[in-house]
Formats: sequence, structure tokens, C-alpha cells
Amino acid sequence: MSISSRPQRGRAGGAVRSSHYSRSASSRRHGASGARTQGRPTHHGGARTRSRGGYNSSRRAQGRPQQRGRRKDAPIDISRFINENVAPNATPDVYEPIHTFSDFALLPQLAQAVAHKGYVTPTPIQDKTIPHILRGCDIVGLANTGSGKTAAFLIPLIQKLLLVPDEQILVLAPTRELALQIEEEFVGLTRSLRLHSVVLVGGMPIGPQMRRLRSHNHLIVGTPGRVMDLMERRSLSLAHTKTVVLDEADRMLDMGFIGDMRTILATMSQSRHTLFFSATLSKEIEKLVHEFLCDPVTVSVRTRDTSKNVHQSVIKVNGRDKVDILHELLVQKDFGKVIVFGRTKHGVEKLSRLLSKRGIKSESIHGNKTHNQRVRSLEAFKRGRAQALIATDVAARGLDIPNVSHVINFDLPGTHDDYIHRIGRTGRADKSGFAITLVD
Repeated sequence: MSISSRPQRGRAGGAVRSSHYSRSASSRRHGASGARTQGRPTHHGGARTRSRGGYNSSRRAQGRPQQRGRRKDAPIDISRFINENVAPNATPDVYEPIHTFSDFALLPQLAQAVAHKGYVTPTPIQDKTIPHILRGCDIVGLANTGSGKTAAFLIPLIQKLLLVPDEQILVLAPTRELALQIEEEFVGLTRSLRLHSVVLVGGMPIGPQMRRLRSHNHLIVGTPGRVMDLMERRSLSLAHTKTVVLDEADRMLDMGFIGDMRTILATMSQSRHTLFFSATLSKEIEKLVHEFLCDPVTVSVRTRDTSKNVHQSVIKVNGRDKVDILHELLVQKDFGKVIVFGRTKHGVEKLSRLLSKRGIKSESIHGNKTHNQRVRSLEAFKRGRAQALIATDVAARGLDIPNVSHVINFDLPGTHDDYIHRIGRTGRADKSGFAITLVD
């Protein structure tokens, strides 16, 4: 299947797709304030023409500066942390895909790479999005964590790169861990395809990234902040980049990257192909969809807010030392691979050290650690050299850590969405998991 054009279709006059696919709308302004003081490019009512797709769409991409910080959400209901009716041996729902990978008519060398990775049957998000991406449609993909989303956009985009070798694709992700994970997946799919990639993230020396940008990279994966830094240093130009993926867009919104996202997209080709992935669809996210995409196909494979495989419970502290309670849990036999979430970087580091002094093999991951330190901590946890990973919410999104037995909320999450993404680290791939929240 080739990357093809699509018929004339404007946002206002486009037909609404039926069945699982529908157009997204926007209805509310996003009201974050700004930290970057320089002005941003603005586009007021200008028409964006997509020559490849043959349609016009009015686009507003106002570039207000944004504050990098969390949005203030309504208080969370602790009763929502309890779900003790999970059947431990429940038979998972089996999704019957419409397509096989051979139905996508991938180029032979890509089909071989997909088979080599062990991909046999498409996951729901892959089954429903790959055909639309191959046709060149803008996509809004809504999926739970652990759904195979990364391969869902990488496989058809690799097909595009093989067909058009001069093409350059940008993937924006909220955290460096997720960016590195995306690039790792890309490398795994393209080992024999002579396609090149670069990761642009903070916490790593900028010099080597600047040198890598002097050569042509088919795939650029980065966090908005570092991409902006390299653009301002004139080391990166996206003027001829025609494809962009916004992965975990809701998380980037939470982290205050909206101003950077607007600026980055404003510098790109106006005839771009935009793929937008999010775990949630709030009013703010709907506004971004309306702002960044043209006549998108919306694919939703979200079944419910939390995995039905996760047994959720709370432990009331009642004045006891929370570290004592946590230690009592971790010494139990079933707590084999545990992620413990805290609110602050300092608190997470302190908790990790306290547990280590008590004989619990633990690692920590938070924003004050260097890139290499974070990679070492993750590798130690993944390979079983550490029983517990003590983390801030930086680890709650995007990271694929297999066989996590328990998630423990040592500190309450800030919002219910944060809670959902925290406990999504367990109960993955049809396995059972446990989520425990300590409450005062």
C-alpha cells in the first residue's frame, strides 16, 4: 500500500466519518500563561493548503507563550482508588482484528522487518490506524497504555520513508525516556533499511546532538524543550518537514509545552501530515486537535479508564510511619517488581535511600538525575537487579516496563488522570496487577 493523497476536504465542509471513526471538535480556549518571554509566530485565520492531500483548511495557530507547569485539576475522589472485584484468572477479551500485517501491503523489506520483530497480529490501535496513516490521513489516536501505539505510527511512517527517502519525520514526546523508547523501536524496525534517526532531549550534552543534525536524519525524536533550543541555535530547521507525530499530547499539555508545540508546528510545512496520540480527550485536547489537524480520522480503542486487570485498593495510614508500611509490603513474597510513586524529586530520592538502608534493592528515577543515571536505574529495574523503582510521575507515561507486579502510590497523585497513568504500569498485556494507594 502506498502513501496516497486524499480528496478535497475542508474542516468545515468535511464529512463526518461513521463507525469507530469520527471527527473531533473543539469548544474551549486553553488558558495557560507563559514562561518563555519571546514572541511566538502567529497565524490568524490563514488558510493552510495541503498540496499532497489536495484540500484547504482554515487554521488558527496562535502562539501565546506558555508556562511549563501542571494544570490545576479538581480534587480527586479517593473512593475511585478501590476496585477489589478483579477476577484473578479472568479470561481477557480477545480482539478480532480486521487486518493482518500482510493486508497492509507493506514493502517486502519492511514486512520482513515487522515479522522479525515478532509482530503477527495487529493490536487494536495498529489495526485501526495503520490503513489511515498509509493513506495520508491526519489521525487522532486514543488508546490505553501498553496498546502497541508506537508501532502503530512507526510502521506506516517507515513505509513512507522507504518510498520517499528525502522525507523527514518529527516525533514530539513529553519525556526523554519516551523519546528514547520510540527511537529504540524505530532502530529495531529499520536495522537493515538504511534509515537514520536522532534523539533530541534534555539531560544529555547538546553538542553531539548538534553534530548529528548536520547529516540527514529520516526520523527526529525529541522533547519540545530541546527541539526549541536547537531551533533557536539554528541547528535545526523544520521548514521542509512534512510529517509530525505528537505522542502523549495530553501529557505535553499537562507539562506546559503547548507554547513550544505551537511554535514548532508553525515553522513546519503547511502541507503537513499530523498524527496526534493521547490517552485522554479533554476539552483542552479537543482544542489542540482542532488547531493542529485537518479533517482528522479519530480512532478510539480505549475501553475504560483503568485496566480491568488491575486490582485497586487503599491502605489507611492512621498516623503510622508510611515508610514502615511500605517496607512491610515490599518484604512480602508477591511484591516482586514494584513501582513506588512519590510527588517530589527530593522525596523520591530520600525514600529510595531509606529503603536501601533497610535492605530493599531499589532505584530512583526523577528529573534531577542525569540521563545516564536514569537509564542505569531503569535498566537495573527492568533486569531484576532492583525490586523497587521509586519514581516521580516522569515514569508514569509511555515507559514500557514488563511484568510490574505492583504499583504503590506512596504519595497521592495530583489528579485522577495521573492516577490512571500511574497504575497503567501494571496489569499490562492481559496480565494481572495490583495498585495500592496509601491515604491519611
